[in-house]
Amino acid sequence: MRRFLPDVAAVLAFLILLSAFVAAQSAAGKDAPPDVPDAIQVPAGEEVVLYTHATGSQIYTCQAGADGKFNWILKAPDAELHDRKDKVIGHHSAGPSWKLTDGSEVIGKAAAHVDALDPDSIAWLLVKVVSHSGNGLLGNVTTIQRVHTKGGQPPAEGCDAAHRDAETKSSYSADYYFYAPAK
Repeated sequence: MRRFLPDVAAVLAFLILLSAFVAAQSAAGKDAPPDVPDAIQVPAGEEVVLYTHATGSQIYTCQAGADGKFNWILKAPDAELHDRKDKVIGHHSAGPSWKLTDGSEVIGKAAAHVDALDPDSIAWLLVKVVSHSGNGLLGNVTTIQRVHTKGGQPPAEGCDAAHRDAETKSSYSADYYFYAPAK
């Protein structure tokens, strides 16, 4: 029995260290990246620095295309950004831009998309950040993913010559993951 006590002590010490590491990761608020198709994977060497859940609208304008056919064209998103406790921490709007209450803001450009699993929902996106302003959580962000979308598609009808320049809003929600180079 005495021969096994050092082994048991080593295992217990290892488990205590492991649980401390897991607790530290959890306390640091590290979010795991979502499971996404390859087309919208984040480049290697980047880690999640912020997760938000957006609720709001996708705003569309009725416009004629080069072929003369009328379609709903995305004008801008208009959504609140919520943290995991459902506190509003920012706003998502035209640009597309994401601005937090800490004063930091990024503007992005869509780099890739995949269709949402639900055909009534807007696409999942990979967005590359093209500019920053302010100091705060978004200061080092280089990439954003929009995933788990619900709703947001334009209406199937109502856009024709009689409704040129008309606007409509489609309610949507989505999760946004913000990435920066790993430290």
